[in-house]
Amino acid sequence: MPGISHDELLARMAKGQPIPGILLYGDESYLREMCRRKIIDAYVPVNFRDWGITRFSAEDDSLSTILGQAQTPSMLAPQQVIFVSDVQAWGRLGDDSRDELVEALSEYLKNPAPFSVLVFEASELDQRMRLTKVLAEKMVVVQVALSDKPEERAQLAAPIALEMAREQGVDLDRDAAQELAEILNGDLAAIHTELEKITAYVGERKRIALADVELMVVSARKYSTWDLTDMLAAQQTSKALEFLNSLLRDGEQLVAMLGALAWMYRKLLEAQELPANTNGWQAASRLHMQSKAAEKAVTQSRKFPRAQLTQGLAALYEADSRLKSGAADKTAVMEFLVAQLSASTKS
Repeated sequence: MPGISHDELLARMAKGQPIPGILLYGDESYLREMCRRKIIDAYVPVNFRDWGITRFSAEDDSLSTILGQAQTPSMLAPQQVIFVSDVQAWGRLGDDSRDELVEALSEYLKNPAPFSVLVFEASELDQRMRLTKVLAEKMVVVQVALSDKPEERAQLAAPIALEMAREQGVDLDRDAAQELAEILNGDLAAIHTELEKITAYVGERKRIALADVELMVVSARKYSTWDLTDMLAAQQTSKALEFLNSLLRDGEQLVAMLGALAWMYRKLLEAQELPANTNGWQAASRLHMQSKAAEKAVTQSRKFPRAQLTQGLAALYEADSRLKSGAADKTAVMEFLVAQLSASTKS
C-alpha cells in the first residue's frame, strides 16, 4: 500500500491543520511508536493527555464504540487522539459484517469530527478488500516499515538514528549513524538501545563520532565475527557451528549477529577492490574502519574468491528475510547459514 514516510507526516502536522484520519501501516514497532509520540505531541498538550488520548483494539472493540468516542468532544482536552490497534482484524470479518463496517466508517470519514484525530494501526491488509481501499483513499497512510532488503533497510535507518540521537540530546555524525545502522542490520529498537549506551559514554561532549560507535558497538561484534569468518575461510564448519552456539549461549542477538556478518562480507568485498599496495592507513580511510581492523579485512579478503563472497552475501540476505518473516526455529536458520557460508569456501 503506498503511503508517506514518518518525516512527511511530521511536515503535515507542523502546518497546524488537523488530520482526521491516519493509518500507521507496517510492522516496524519502533517506528510505529515514534509516530504515536509525534502525533500526541502535535495534537494533545501535556496537561490534557489524561483526557485527550484513548486507545481501542479492533479485536476487542466495536467500530460503533470507536466512532462514538470520536464524535464525543473531550470535556477537558481541546482535541483528542484515538488509537485503534489491530485493524487487520476487520479483514477477517464475514462479508456482510465487513461491508456494514466499511459503510459506517466511510460515512464518518466524509464528515469527521473536527476535534478528533483517528489513528488506525495495521501490520498488513488485503489489498483486494474494499476496506483497504477506503482506508487508503480516506486516511493519510504512513508507512511504518523499512525495506525487506538489508542494505536498503540500513540506508533508511541511518537518518532515523540521527533523529533518535537528537531526541537524546546529542549530535550523531552521519558516518557514525550509517555505521550503526549497518552493524545492527537496520534494527531500530537495537539502534535506540545502543545510542542510549553511547550517549552515556560520551557524556558532556554531547557528540557521537564514528570512533565512539567503533569502540562501543562495532568492536565486540566485529572481533567475534572476524573469528567466525576465519573459521569459514578455513572450511571449519563444525568449529564455526560450535562458535555460533557459544555466542548464542552468551546472549548474542540473532539479528545483531546477522547484521555484523553482512557488514563484514560487504567490507571484505570493498577490501578486494583496493590496490594491492594499499597500506593500513589508506585501507582504514577507504573502508571507514580503524587501521588494524582494515588491515585484517584486506588480509581476509584475499582468502575468498569474489564469487564466494557475493554468494555468501546473498545467503546472508536470504537468512535475514527468513528471520524477519517469522521462521519458527531461528537458531536453525543461523546454523544452516553457517553451513552454507562454510561450504561456499570449498571449491
